Amino acid sequence: MTSRRNPSRRPKEGAEAPKLEFAGTTPYDAYVGSSTLAHFKETMTDDPGEYMFLVMSQVMELYFRLITFEWRTAQRFLREDNLSQALVALRRSRDTFTALNASWVTFKWMTPPDFNSFRESLGEASGFQSFLYRHLEFLLGFKDAALLRPHKNVAGDNYAELVAAFEAPGLYDDTLAYLSRHGYDVPADVLDRDMASAYEAHDGVEDMWVTLYERTGPTDPERQLSELLTDLAQEFSDWRYWHLMAVRRAMGAKAGTGGSAGLGWLERSLQRQAFPELWSARTRI
Repeated sequence: MTSRRNPSRRPKEGAEAPKLEFAGTTPYDAYVGSSTLAHFKETMTDDPGEYMFLVMSQVMELYFRLITFEWRTAQRFLREDNLSQALVALRRSRDTFTALNASWVTFKWMTPPDFNSFRESLGEASGFQSFLYRHLEFLLGFKDAALLRPHKNVAGDNYAELVAAFEAPGLYDDTLAYLSRHGYDVPADVLDRDMASAYEAHDGVEDMWVTLYERTGPTDPERQLSELLTDLAQEFSDWRYWHLMAVRRAMGAKAGTGGSAGLGWLERSLQRQAFPELWSARTRI
């Protein structure tokens, strides 16, 4: 990420009061874009609850973007065999995921009558259509070529970025490749698999995690890597659970606005576990 800081514009040491007059917008607004965010999208109805629904949906999209950025950063460092910096990025993403999950608290007020008051205005719009969420799923190894189709006409370079994530190794793939280069026995068919396919659990990878826990202690970087991935898998499961509960609370078992089975779809999705061998290996450790 390119920095736009200009040291020459920093306030002089010992300044007694903040600057209050500017030729244009404030430097903060120019950097953060708060004036754009404040009027980014208008609601479809006058119902006050819709504004919360819209803004919190946008907040979640920004969190998705930040998390995928951190995971791509971690992947880059893993490919460079720089585990310490990869761990830094993964820790940031874990804390961001915790904040993302806390966003669901805002939806607790929404009863079926509350949601019904503006639901029809959403038309066919559905969170299922979020390309940023789909990018996050692809990085976790949940890949299905059919799920690319809804996003082919998304503006800008976003579709190309999504396709690249679909075809490239996920976060777990880069983790296993790193461990393989550093003395752990990762099966060759896992390392050489088709990356444009969903990750499937492998007994040999489970064996590798058992060996890693036998060799390492709590402060060893490889153990920290495994626990950070476990944290992220749990945060992702938590996000799905809170999504399920928000839907159950606001609309019960009605069909989703985008044509999905709604509650049934979310219940099935909740059963899929990211980084599966990190969980199954715990029975043997």
